[in-house]
Amino acid sequence: MIATLLTVLRKELRETFRDRRTLVSSLLMGPLLGPLLLVGAMQLSLERSLDSVDEAVPLTVAGAERAPELLGFLRERGITVTPREGTAEDIAQWVAKDKELVVLEVREGFGAALLAGEPARLALHSDGSGTTANRHADRVRKNVQVWASRIASSRLQLRGVSPSLMQPVLIDDVDLSTPSSRATLILGVLSYMVLLVMLSGGLYLAIDATAGERERGSLEPLLALPVPREHLILGKVLATVLMMALALALMLAVLAASLRRLPLEEIGMSVDFGPVMALALFGAMVPFTLVGAALLTVVASFTRSYKEAQTWLGMVLLVPTLPIAVAGVMEVEASPALMAVPSLSQHLLMQGLLRGEALPASYAGISVCSTLALGAALTWLAGRLYRREKILG
Repeated sequence: MIATLLTVLRKELRETFRDRRTLVSSLLMGPLLGPLLLVGAMQLSLERSLDSVDEAVPLTVAGAERAPELLGFLRERGITVTPREGTAEDIAQWVAKDKELVVLEVREGFGAALLAGEPARLALHSDGSGTTANRHADRVRKNVQVWASRIASSRLQLRGVSPSLMQPVLIDDVDLSTPSSRATLILGVLSYMVLLVMLSGGLYLAIDATAGERERGSLEPLLALPVPREHLILGKVLATVLMMALALALMLAVLAASLRRLPLEEIGMSVDFGPVMALALFGAMVPFTLVGAALLTVVASFTRSYKEAQTWLGMVLLVPTLPIAVAGVMEVEASPALMAVPSLSQHLLMQGLLRGEALPASYAGISVCSTLALGAALTWLAGRLYRREKILG
């Protein structure tokens, strides 16, 4: 049996590594480019967020002479004020020409309304479809509200009323999360991506070893060999397992090298994604390779051509990711019952490792045992399916 498995294993791996197109699709597009694109997008988003905190906000003000104190306050808060005269119709034309322009209109009677203790009217003009304009408008709005709160407090004090009467309840936010747990807010999609890339790594080998051989006519002489068909199929499944494990290892290595470039510490987050973490994540995820390989082999046994197998298996890849999607929406916590669900248990183990809150060893044991049991059952089913004579038709 061992000799048969090794022979089939070498055959499938040799054919896979000879096909450059399959090799690029399995080990380059997903394991290498996927993490780089993810980390690059995260880095760009974080850098833009950090830059937006300290950036000078340009603000055009119409009717600036009506609110000199307000404009002085806005300048102190890092807002660049540019006076410009114009009506509401003129402002609409300005914004139409420059989508990033934010205009504060100080309407007539603003100063008189303030002196009379009445609501003073302002108008903030911007193009709500622009990201930059929205961000600048929010900064201006918040600062105007701070200034207005100061005016309100001064009015109360002049009347002998303590401003604290307007705040019957004060809430102190106490954030008990750790930098590692906060990092999972932006790395939460990582387990979903790792699982999908891992399965994609063995997709083309699984198709070629089953539907591909049937289409080429090489499956019939292979199954006619004087060895149990279950041994042949097990060799094909193990070859797919090795390709998935290789894709997983490559992806984790790229993540370990690239995540260090993210400026997480500057926003109060951290993630220890070094070699030790990569090895731990590999150990948590690799048992699922048997489930994925056997599942792809089972589904491919019902297809008649390479193209048909690609269509069906492409949709099958989404099935193991469904529990992860549900867990993300419902924010489930790890429990012995959930750790018995393959793919979901790998997701929970990975999240715990990234947070620095490793789950109990018993949970990891349940995950490994249940995943391997499902993988063994699917492998047995694949062997039974390939004992049918109609598999050759």
